[in-house]
Amino acid sequence: MSPVFAIVALLVVPLAAGLAAIFLPRQPRGADAVLTTAAALTFAAALALLAATRNGEVHVLLVGGWPGGPGIVLVADTLAILMLAVCNFVALCTAVHGWHGLPARYRLGRAHAFTAFLLFGVNGAFLAGDLFNLYVWFEVLLLSSFALMGLVPGAEGRAATIRYVVLNLIASLLFLAAAGLIYAKTGTLNLADLTLRLRASPDGPQIASSAVLLFGAFAIKAAVFPFSIWLPASYPRLPIAISALFAALLTKVGVYALLRCFGMVFPAADTGLLPWIAGFAGLTMLCGVLGAASRGRIRDILSFHIISQIGYMIVGVALLGKAALAAAIFYVVHHIVVKTNLFLIAGQIEKLGGSDRLDRLGGLAKRAPWLGVLFLIPALSLAGIPPLSGFWAKFSLIRASLDAGAVALAVVALVTGILTLFSMAKIWSGAFWKEIPDPAPAFRFRASSLAPIIAMAAVTVALGLWAQPLFTLAETAAAQLAEPAAYIRAVLGDPPPP
Repeated sequence: MSPVFAIVALLVVPLAAGLAAIFLPRQPRGADAVLTTAAALTFAAALALLAATRNGEVHVLLVGGWPGGPGIVLVADTLAILMLAVCNFVALCTAVHGWHGLPARYRLGRAHAFTAFLLFGVNGAFLAGDLFNLYVWFEVLLLSSFALMGLVPGAEGRAATIRYVVLNLIASLLFLAAAGLIYAKTGTLNLADLTLRLRASPDGPQIASSAVLLFGAFAIKAAVFPFSIWLPASYPRLPIAISALFAALLTKVGVYALLRCFGMVFPAADTGLLPWIAGFAGLTMLCGVLGAASRGRIRDILSFHIISQIGYMIVGVALLGKAALAAAIFYVVHHIVVKTNLFLIAGQIEKLGGSDRLDRLGGLAKRAPWLGVLFLIPALSLAGIPPLSGFWAKFSLIRASLDAGAVALAVVALVTGILTLFSMAKIWSGAFWKEIPDPAPAFRFRASSLAPIIAMAAVTVALGLWAQPLFTLAETAAAQLAEPAAYIRAVLGDPPPP
């Protein structure tokens, strides 16, 4: 598969699947098949792009044949392709796992179609080569997520949906205002052209104010503290397969935008934002993990842990440098797989035990010991226990923090890891170890539900035992962000100035 064809497939396939699923609300098996097939095809396209980029190549599609400056540009560099590969992998896993269990409200509400459109928007955001089209792709995925959140029943569901929608609309307004200021100052929104111009002339209040607005927009979308109040109120109320997909994709698009804009486009050291970003990173780690430690429902614990882990990721943005950016990129890939798996396992625990409240669970280690093993793999990885992928992700970020002299961030990261282990131990003790408080309902596991859980657990173990290939890709992606000459040349066609 050629790189250009793969880029087209990553957008056309989920769009076509969404349009097809609109007409299948009363044919659940057909909608399941459409969504699963689309996820498989986009994952295959992402793998083809990854194979074509193993030496650091940057692939570009000039939509409509317009030149890179004024036209729509789709750019697949190593960072974008890594994100595409892991996100489409977990999209395939959730499709295989859970769509047969969607309540009728979601099937009749065309949840399959909106999920396909969500994947369409996510893939477009990773490929966007200019700020305005990044904004458009953000709106596509947000509108799809709004529609899925709107299907949550009850007064609490409506309140959570309103909070989710309002805060994300504020983020969109900040994003649009920042794009307008940048265009007024530079005359371009193309990321390659913008990088070239800002590195030549980084000064100016409009650039600094635009950077602040963009950070605010992406911080809301990434659930950086204190802009994260929407996340734990919304994710636990969705069906588990949709919760897992939201946990994997939505905040990571915000993190990707932060890495792209502040790692490549903006000379962030000249905006005065780095100390602030470091402070937000530390607060996000601590406040997220403390929120998780105080909760008694598995879904709530996992939702708060999304926030705490986002703090680790933006440490790389705060520190910059190739080592810190590479560590952050590795962390994002690790976390997407682990967090998706934990949500899917939480769904199995809930079905087996009849609840996700820890005070109503117990005895699962005796009833399903293999489920306990499948839980321990991503749980220990999330806490950073060797030799799993989370250990290398945390180790590389802490080492980058110490090398940069950010001792406080390294200490906060270590404390957060210990508290994460406490939260995972609380789930293990409450759901698996203690005696069964009440007679548990009968439940029969489906092979289609367990297969993706096993696959993601295997990936987590493999990334821990053979971390070097992913680290090499992460280092290549970080080098392309820090020294974007190849990216600029691929888009604009001209060598960068000396």
